[in-house]
Amino acid sequence: MTTNPSSFPRQHARTGPLPPQPPEPSYAERVRTLLSQSAIGTLSTLSRKRDGFPFGSLMPYALDGQGHPIFLISSMAMHTQNLNADPRASLFVAQGTADEDPLGAARATLIGEARRMPENKLVEAHEPYLKKHPNSQYWIDFADFNFYRLQVLEIYYVGGFGVMGWVEAREYDAAMPDPLAPSADAILAHMNADHLDAMILLARTHTGIEATEAAMTAVDRLGFHLRLKTAEGVKGTRINYPGEVRSSQEARKALVEMVRQAKRIESSSQK
Repeated sequence: MTTNPSSFPRQHARTGPLPPQPPEPSYAERVRTLLSQSAIGTLSTLSRKRDGFPFGSLMPYALDGQGHPIFLISSMAMHTQNLNADPRASLFVAQGTADEDPLGAARATLIGEARRMPENKLVEAHEPYLKKHPNSQYWIDFADFNFYRLQVLEIYYVGGFGVMGWVEAREYDAAMPDPLAPSADAILAHMNADHLDAMILLARTHTGIEATEAAMTAVDRLGFHLRLKTAEGVKGTRINYPGEVRSSQEARKALVEMVRQAKRIESSSQK
């Protein structure tokens, strides 16, 4: 669900329609962000022992420059033997869910073909994999370990309750991770610990929702989601920044300005 209100007063008069609010990140961008922030998924291959049955394996991964997952796997592993017989596979990756309902968390299933990487591509795999999994330095050069790459054909994304859809490979390839993602957890923790009143105020002035409690559940370069406790029950909404932000400092500046203007709105309405 996307709510894109534009209720701020402007210091200078203007003519013509107001500019549209920026949209939410696309599903492709959300998947790219999720994959870049995670490091372990579940790899499903087609079992050799039980023909046609899926075989799930815990799988550390890194991303190549195109955003496609790469695996460092032993030739003795059952999933490696399965891939060598049939490269069709999927990788399931889920957002961390420390204190939340796991069904409300983002997750993605990448479907494609996982094949051993050729010798001339191995240099490209070493650096991102070692950066993501430093301990792999102890076995990365073992003769029975090889890099495999999942050539993504299509993706199914679930962003939480009621948010889901297919993502084409070309859309995923063209997407980039959200620049605010590395700071997202810190922003959420700070807002939820120290700025309850500000979030209730923003919900009221931007969406017209009267809430007694509020929690910021997600944040990105374009805006944020709030979970609100109201007299009618729990509601969710999205509020966009006035413009794109690309760092925690820019996000803080935008939020401070939004709260300042929201207070001005309420003060003016009470006169």
